[in-house]
Amino acid sequence: MTVLRIALAQVNLTVGDIEGNSAMVAARTAEAAEHGAQLVLFPEMTLTGYMPEDLVLRHSFREASRVALTELAAQLTRLGLGDVGVVVGYLDEDDGPRNAAAFLQDGSIVARYFKHHLPNYGVFDEDRYFTAGNELTVVRFGGVDVGLTICEDVWQDGGPFSVAATAEVGLLVNINGSPYERNKDDLRLPLVQRRAREAGAPVVYVNQVAGQDDLVFDGDSFAVTADGTLLGRAPQYVEGLYYVDVDVESATSDATPTVGALTVRRVVAPAPPRPLDGAVEAIGFAERLSDEAEVWNALVLGTRDYVRKNGFTSVVLGLSGGIDSAVVAAIAADAIGGENVHGVGMPSVYSSDHSKSDAAELARRLGAPFRVVEIEPMVREFVESLKLTGIAEENVQARVRGTTLMAISNSEGHLVLATGNKSELSVGYSTIYGDAVGGFAPIKDVPKTLVWDLARWRNAEASARGETPPI
Repeated sequence: MTVLRIALAQVNLTVGDIEGNSAMVAARTAEAAEHGAQLVLFPEMTLTGYMPEDLVLRHSFREASRVALTELAAQLTRLGLGDVGVVVGYLDEDDGPRNAAAFLQDGSIVARYFKHHLPNYGVFDEDRYFTAGNELTVVRFGGVDVGLTICEDVWQDGGPFSVAATAEVGLLVNINGSPYERNKDDLRLPLVQRRAREAGAPVVYVNQVAGQDDLVFDGDSFAVTADGTLLGRAPQYVEGLYYVDVDVESATSDATPTVGALTVRRVVAPAPPRPLDGAVEAIGFAERLSDEAEVWNALVLGTRDYVRKNGFTSVVLGLSGGIDSAVVAAIAADAIGGENVHGVGMPSVYSSDHSKSDAAELARRLGAPFRVVEIEPMVREFVESLKLTGIAEENVQARVRGTTLMAISNSEGHLVLATGNKSELSVGYSTIYGDAVGGFAPIKDVPKTLVWDLARWRNAEASARGETPPI
């Protein structure tokens, strides 16, 4: 039996930023080594970010990922980290694009693994982009055998985890780009516990924390023993390195069995892991978030990363005094700071004094800049010029508001946030080129009933901290 200290790198990746992602790997590996980590695990497609979508189809992008991987292995050795094992996701090319993981040590790419199960449902379209692998890569690292797997490999019956049992693998690592959905954290653990028992080996699961377009990745990394006992679990939405000491059975087999379409490929790492030295603060057992807290944090992270990764520093939105715009403004303030959230009141003849004062009060509580733009003259010009009546007349008001927000965006460089919720969007209760205007819609997947729940939860959280409720 060998004790292996593993660092789970729950990190934020940026799609396309191969240089920045590589630098992050080097920095985090150095930090992990200072805490005695012998093996450091990074998420799925670390170097390219996940999901790179049509970038995968560019040969130059695939080649840039492969070159970066080679350079990273050499850099880690130059930094004195050559004896640390590093598992990192990247984009490879071998008879087609591959969603791949590499085991780096001693300045070299010791082993490569190609994802076997390619998801093609929901938000996933991997079968279009990648070629599936047909081998389970097992790295003999010191005296233990470490099997490499990627994300969907743990979600499907059969495949690498079944082969691992036959090959008597001592430890399985599973690197992930697993998008958040409500209560998914309650699905992951039982699933991985079952796979650990099937494989007869501990499993370490690491996931990224990031927003990418309309996806959010919530972390929730953890480790379990061979019988499924939870060793520790990282919090959702919190970047960092999380450490766990895992008891791993010593390697006893050199078998290379074939199970179904999968064979086993064994590789020996060039150097033993650095000696285990001293204690480290263990991963712990993160408290599970409430449903509202989980959703709120997902919306905040998704908004923050969308804004920042697209080069913006501020946002603008219409504040009507209604619950939807209030919740969106509060999400944005939590994401990038209230001082960067620009509220615009655009009252019309139908706006009550109460709605106007509510909008101004919301901005004050958030510390958000607020201005009023009188749209009635513009609406009147449209209506009179085009002789509009009925629905056409009513919709002009929303469209003038959308045009106003886009004009402010173009003039001042803010990203426009749309404030429509899922219930309204589902039944068409919003105006095209009006309410739907925006570069990002934070609550587009939030039903109206949940909007109210989130508002109450956020206010209660503020009160519990002795702060003024924002909404």
